[in-house]
Amino acid sequence: MRHRKKTGKLQRNASQRKALLSGLACALIRERKIRTTLAKAKALRPVAEKLVTLGKRGDVHARRQAIAFLRHKEIVKTLFEDVAPASTDRQGGYCRITKLGPRFSDAAPMALIEWVDLAVEAGAEEDEELEEVAETTASDS
Repeated sequence: MRHRKKTGKLQRNASQRKALLSGLACALIRERKIRTTLAKAKALRPVAEKLVTLGKRGDVHARRQAIAFLRHKEIVKTLFEDVAPASTDRQGGYCRITKLGPRFSDAAPMALIEWVDLAVEAGAEEDEELEEVAETTASDS
């Protein structure tokens, strides 16, 4: 029976799986959104949400726990200063997984995983830039 087995092994042993999830979490914090397989995205979401919860706590022990998992102080600094403060009013569900369809080479199901709160901010910045470009082109003609 498959009871209480939430995440799969991802065809890796424990140390390889931990390294994979650490690398994916670093990429998600640094890039704000990443494109990966659906299985990896589903395995990454609880890890990323626990890291945001550590960032929201903000104390020294939480920072050390994040450094122990992520292994990059710059990434932890970004997590605690940018990602976690954007999610202070949200009680959970910091990540969004969007299915993209199969990958061309091997038909693996692909997904986009991104931060819910930071995606809205990035979209708003792009809209402002587009409005500025539209205003300048309208005034030029």
